[in-house]
Amino acid sequence: MSLQSVRAFFAEKAPDISVIESPISSATVPLAAKAYGVEPGRIAKTLSLRIGERVILIVAAGTSRMDNKKVKAAFGGKPKMLGLEEVAEITGHEVGGVCPFGLKSPLPIYCDVSLKAFDVVVPAAGWTHSAVRITPERMAELTAAEWVDVCEHRP
Repeated sequence: MSLQSVRAFFAEKAPDISVIESPISSATVPLAAKAYGVEPGRIAKTLSLRIGERVILIVAAGTSRMDNKKVKAAFGGKPKMLGLEEVAEITGHEVGGVCPFGLKSPLPIYCDVSLKAFDVVVPAAGWTHSAVRITPERMAELTAAEWVDVCEHRP
């Protein structure tokens, strides 16, 4: 269902973007980098967080790490990663395929500035074997994401 919801999202909002599939799993940043032939930083990972009563998604460069102090300052509370079942229930995507596209219900989406280091990034597309190639700016535009600086940037 998740891959289909992502395909439907792009069919409606950006028919020029195709979902690509890999015969090998792309469920982690290293696996995705290998599957799609890119450096790990270009993998746009989606973090599913609960801050107080709110659930948000933060998309960041694959080699960046969330900075709890920055997140707390930006969102006014301590971030807690969602559990596996909670992620699937809330986003409609299984862990390893979580992305800001084709969500089960609308969620606030934030893109970390770490993504701006790249002309094209490769976020998952709803399944552990699918992704898209997209510019960070286009991803933010299509998902109505807000830009934030909440990660520790690593080369």
